[in-house]
Amino acid sequence: MKTGLLLGNLLLMSALAFGQAAITKQPYSAVNKTAKLFVTEKGSDKRLAPSGELKFVTEAQPPETETVVFVDPERKFQAMIGIGGALTDAAAETFYKLPKDKQQEFLNAYYNKQTGIGYTFARTSIQSTDFSSESYSYVSNNDKNLSTFDVSHDKKYRIPFIKAVTRAAGGKLPMFVSPWSPPAFMKTNNDVLHGGKLKPEYAQSWANFYVKFIKTYEALGMPVWGLSVQNEPMATQTWESCNYTAEEERDFVKNFLGPTLQKNGLGAKKLIVWDHNRDLLYQRASTILEDPAAAKYVWGIGFHWYETWTGAGQNFESLRITHDAFPDKNLIFTEGCIEKFDFNRINDWSLGERYGLSMINDFNAGTVAWTDWNVLLDEKGGPNHVGNFCFAPVHADTRTGQLLYTNSYYYIGHFSKFIQPGARRIASVASRDKLLSTAYLNPDGKIAVVVMNRTDEKIDYSIWIKGQAAKTVSEPHSIATLIVN
Repeated sequence: MKTGLLLGNLLLMSALAFGQAAITKQPYSAVNKTAKLFVTEKGSDKRLAPSGELKFVTEAQPPETETVVFVDPERKFQAMIGIGGALTDAAAETFYKLPKDKQQEFLNAYYNKQTGIGYTFARTSIQSTDFSSESYSYVSNNDKNLSTFDVSHDKKYRIPFIKAVTRAAGGKLPMFVSPWSPPAFMKTNNDVLHGGKLKPEYAQSWANFYVKFIKTYEALGMPVWGLSVQNEPMATQTWESCNYTAEEERDFVKNFLGPTLQKNGLGAKKLIVWDHNRDLLYQRASTILEDPAAAKYVWGIGFHWYETWTGAGQNFESLRITHDAFPDKNLIFTEGCIEKFDFNRINDWSLGERYGLSMINDFNAGTVAWTDWNVLLDEKGGPNHVGNFCFAPVHADTRTGQLLYTNSYYYIGHFSKFIQPGARRIASVASRDKLLSTAYLNPDGKIAVVVMNRTDEKIDYSIWIKGQAAKTVSEPHSIATLIVN
């Protein structure tokens, strides 16, 4: 009897082992695979244009004389949450100045996954920003208890716009929300503009304000995925702004905002700290996250790209160090745009290259989501109530009713159209620094490789995956996405 039982167990174990071996995933192979090429090029009419199909052939060892982009699907990193832009008052007001057919064109251009660039993420504001036609609040002056809380202002343009965009995106669009300033009576300077700080006696009331906003928006049919504590907390601006040191933001999160979200059933919302430039990113992150009582509420660290106001470049090293130091927290790009709008620069190629440079480096440093600033502005780079006019990827010329697409729209599209939510970043590196690259393995099994050339040179190169290579060319000042099937 024991012998039979032992034999049965051995047979069962053998069968299980065989079954396990049968389902063991085989290493990725590009043998007999092809790559579809989509290109945007300066000096041509190619904009996200299908540009043929490449075939992979065996190349065991590339020579060092060739330019190669090495891609390794076996080395996986962070998952993509989404790519999108901000649904501001300015964007909404401009949208409703367009003819109906152009409104539909806009919605398709950004949110249709087949004919557009398939945005999958969004941001909006809590109260007014500089990109509103005026300053406004949801509560009356001195209403500490928030009994007058009312978002009627947003019902004219912004809320219908968010709902139209969400429908165009297929009914689902993760959105995070950010305040630019508490109401004036809650601040040390008694002004929503020009910086100032949150008065300590209003900390709980201000924490309650976030809860009121989120629950009100959700009751109106707009789910809120997450929130940031404060837009640009180190900037004293002529527009809506409020200042926090790292210690002040840490303590507000620890003692007020975090517990208040938890108490009101909103603890699962993704709470984002910093929401400002890369230059002070590490200092802010370390100050907050080294306090466990604050860190437990924090999902991620938001950042912008405006550190260039100093004359320096974009500080990607700050991202990499922060990611390495705090790998359990998420990096999220929360805002970027080209400042100082000039209608004569609508076709300036450098606009898109700024986006391409940032997106490739941000993703390669561990960023999980990327959010542009205004999705739409008018022919003046507004509306903006303090004259801080900026570029958007798409502008509406309200004088003619036409939509104007900068090349930023197409550069962003090389990522947003082809990298799906849930995609995992995989190893990708070029053998020459004249090319920049990032790559993702999509949930459908297809690989998206983005390759950017900012030089004046035409560069022959290969995509190389585990001993298989496909040759192509990168034109000067171009960006390409290769989809490996």
